[in-house]
Amino acid sequence: MRAGARIASLISARTVAFAAANRGASTRIGAPMDCCPSAHLRDKAAAFGADNPSSSRAMPAGPGPTWRDIPAGTFRMGNDGSDANAGDDEGPVRDVSLPAFRIAAATVTNAEFAAFVRATGHVTDAERAGDSFVFYLQLAPAQRVSAVARAVAGLPWWVRVADASWQRPEGPGSHVLDRPGHPVVHVSWRDATSYCAWSATRLPSEAEWERAARGGLEGKRFAWGDELNDAAGVPRCNVFRGEFPGAPTSGWMPAAIDASAGAANGFGLFNVCGNVWEWCDDRWPDDRRALRGGSFLCHDSYCNRYRVAARHANTADTSTSHIGFRVARSA
Repeated sequence: MRAGARIASLISARTVAFAAANRGASTRIGAPMDCCPSAHLRDKAAAFGADNPSSSRAMPAGPGPTWRDIPAGTFRMGNDGSDANAGDDEGPVRDVSLPAFRIAAATVTNAEFAAFVRATGHVTDAERAGDSFVFYLQLAPAQRVSAVARAVAGLPWWVRVADASWQRPEGPGSHVLDRPGHPVVHVSWRDATSYCAWSATRLPSEAEWERAARGGLEGKRFAWGDELNDAAGVPRCNVFRGEFPGAPTSGWMPAAIDASAGAANGFGLFNVCGNVWEWCDDRWPDDRRALRGGSFLCHDSYCNRYRVAARHANTADTSTSHIGFRVARSA
């Protein structure tokens, strides 16, 4: 059996075991459970990769956000349907009134974050820790064999990679010089709020995020309607294609795409469903910070949180290869 097939087989076996252990929790694997690693797992997983110091790479400054003005109004927030995730408190559906605000059309890009780092010397939480979490199929094939042995317990598709950071999203040997317009990733909530302080912006609240993400559509699952796929059977957003986590569709690999790729919603926002998770300002009762939007790793068989009403959260110092952020301003 080839190395790639052995790895996929091992990941699949661990996934099945994880699902079996939690089968009583939900009909959807992992629905009420975490689909992402958090920073506290750094003490429980050995880092994988070379121990190299972080280095800054030159990149032209990004143009800054393109703003979308969201008018004051009342909208129906939340979801209490059968596709809601137990434990995430998506419901009940309720009327929420908001004043006018502005929100970026796209998530903060590598080029925009690079300008912030050059101006301030900011060191991210991932760079301070010396590692971050990377989905195993984002690693080079030669790295995966060793990486599987260092997978996160309970989430075997996540690997703690030494020196992975916003500058090197897949760890040593990777860089963002050819991805200036892609969402910056491996940024924690604290990194995001530091960027906001520098750029005279802020993170949106969950209510603001959902109002903007719905694009004026009430009661719909996604930013464009209720159906994930288009007429050709292709997902309308960047979510996992194939069998999660080890068998992506031929020709597609799990990774973020350009922050402004694809069709915008009714308010002119890009990629509010899938691509990368987006930090919001809200603090959950357990002190974690809110995340919205889902990512390129979402799949209905495990995590369907790429819907506009779906919610998730993580610790303020967590960073992964599928978490970024979008900025907002009061009108």
